[in-house]
Amino acid sequence: MTIIETVPATKTVTRDDAQTLEPAPTQPDWQTRYPARATQADWPATYADRGEVDRIVAAATAELPTQRVREARRWGVPLLLDWLADQAGQTWQQRWLASGADTAGADWAQHPEQWLGRQEKYSEYRLQLMTSSLLVVVGADVVRPSLAWLLTGGKKRKLVRNMVYGRDAAGFDQLRRVCEQDRAITPDAVGDILFRCAVIVAAKGGALADVSVGDVLEILDAEYTVRGRAESASATIRMLREAGVLDADTPTLWQIRSLGQRSAAQLVDRYPIACRPIRDLLVAYLSERQPAIDYTTLVGLAYHLVRCFWYDLEQHHGGIDSLRLPREVAGAWKRRLRTKATSVIHDDERVEVESERLGYLDTLATVRAFYLDLAEWGLDDPVRWGVWVAPCPISQEDLVRRKFLRRRKARMDSRTRERLPMLPVLAQAADRRRRESQQLLQAGQQAQPGKQFTAAGKTLTRIDRPTAAPDNVWVSDPDTGKPRLLNLDEEHAFWAWAVIEVLRHTGVRVEELLELNHHSLIQYRLPSTGELVPLLQIAPSKTDAERLLVVGPELAEVLSTVICRVRGADGAVPLVRARDSHELVWMPPSPLLFQRRTRSENRSLGGDFVATLLDESVAHTGLTDPAGGPLHFTPHDFRRMFITDAVLNGLPPHIAQVIAGHRDIGVTMGYKAVYPDEAITAHLAFIARRRALC
Repeated sequence: MTIIETVPATKTVTRDDAQTLEPAPTQPDWQTRYPARATQADWPATYADRGEVDRIVAAATAELPTQRVREARRWGVPLLLDWLADQAGQTWQQRWLASGADTAGADWAQHPEQWLGRQEKYSEYRLQLMTSSLLVVVGADVVRPSLAWLLTGGKKRKLVRNMVYGRDAAGFDQLRRVCEQDRAITPDAVGDILFRCAVIVAAKGGALADVSVGDVLEILDAEYTVRGRAESASATIRMLREAGVLDADTPTLWQIRSLGQRSAAQLVDRYPIACRPIRDLLVAYLSERQPAIDYTTLVGLAYHLVRCFWYDLEQHHGGIDSLRLPREVAGAWKRRLRTKATSVIHDDERVEVESERLGYLDTLATVRAFYLDLAEWGLDDPVRWGVWVAPCPISQEDLVRRKFLRRRKARMDSRTRERLPMLPVLAQAADRRRRESQQLLQAGQQAQPGKQFTAAGKTLTRIDRPTAAPDNVWVSDPDTGKPRLLNLDEEHAFWAWAVIEVLRHTGVRVEELLELNHHSLIQYRLPSTGELVPLLQIAPSKTDAERLLVVGPELAEVLSTVICRVRGADGAVPLVRARDSHELVWMPPSPLLFQRRTRSENRSLGGDFVATLLDESVAHTGLTDPAGGPLHFTPHDFRRMFITDAVLNGLPPHIAQVIAGHRDIGVTMGYKAVYPDEAITAHLAFIARRRALC
């Protein structure tokens, strides 16, 4: 990408001098990837004359369930057609739009009401006949109202009935059977799915088999606009896929709607950069670096260079438009970067205190690399990059990290030493919570709505919720007076226990934990004894190297329990697609162990959910930090505790390095929280000798 071609290399670039580049192409959104069918203005039925419309409507109403309904349509449809014929337009669709009823939404009936009044034919009975007959005309595909009109008012039951009998009885019947065979789909959800499909067919034409992914996404957006919600949204795509309407490889709604990787321009434009040439330079620089780095590194570069560097300069030094920073400007920026203001409570008053920013050296290193890259690239391509070459405001002395690294090591070691003694307490509490939640759920499932039951030392009352899923157990919590879903409590308790046990027995990274699948469990026969050893295969992650871990009896029991839980009715672990939280891409389907049922589909657990589980588990233990606040565990704390415990109990450091998956043994020893045994022993002996002399 060319940044500047018209500015001489000897001139300081200003925002008026530089050539403005076109924005970089953005990643296609779901509307581009899954376009909805276009709304047609013309189709054969809407051109039909009055007699042909009568025949079309008669054919569409022939299978309507009762004689009363057929007679009402017999008298109501002619009145409706008379009203439409009195509107401007050449087709029935044009007349419908010209009447203003489509844009009136739920108040559309006022238009035929006024027409009846002008014709001196008004009666409440006639108006009711006309309004109730419109959906028959829609079912016959003579008129196609907009999605917004179809979603307003109480049209749900009548619209589905008319679409079934008038348009595609076989297709809707097949979809209904597929929905009713799935226990996760409630009767209300079946109605939502059928109504949504009926609306699509009514507005777009065709049959149920013509519905596309884009059509479903479009109506979901329309529902959010009209109603503020869209019930059973994810189940709609899944049921259409299982009914054969959509392709078998159609992704879930969660996958479609999730944000993917952003372009370099999108990453930069998250912050309002005033100087357009600098903005274009940052986009070009990130685009140049992008092929050689992963997406997470690219996001970090954008944050340091745009948010922490240039955006901060523009906020405090208005009008700045050159990388050649005056000494006072660069100094002020580095001082702002080094510290941050933190709000704390002191003597019941909120005060602002300054503290050192932990990542400021990373920002300095990134900005220095930016200046040095421009200088190097300027030698190879002076027209493109040479104009931006400027003295770097960050010296090598600014990046001295010895003191920073020592502080960080001390801080991490202190954190590990605080949490390592608490680990058995946390593990026991998580296991106890899991068992108690299972007992409560089993007792609640046997209790009748409105009845009390006692389990795990607690007495609860089951709440009757007719609209909830049949398997859900809602109870009234006597401590808080608020309703609780025991299924959710049991699920969180189980996965918290599973996460804690696997992390503390393996020391794997959280992304490695979430990528474990049924094929990760393998066996190895020792050549010397012939003994079969169960192994856990860890997929390549941070260091792009896989490794094998021995599965002990405790870990084997945990993994076996997890597998038994996630197995489907066919005995196999369901295939789900995990999302790489670093690259923001979806991986191929695999039998992941850490998956759970969310609404009507299986989903992999995410890093945020794991963090929530750990917070909930610690909260149930009541553990506190030295300051008296709640103790906080992160997934990486378990990795540090695992390595520290392994080395302290005699595991050679080079073996710990292999198990942890580190390339450098120095990294492994950096994770280990040092307990100076020799110094402690000698100091105790010194104290004993002094006391003996006194």
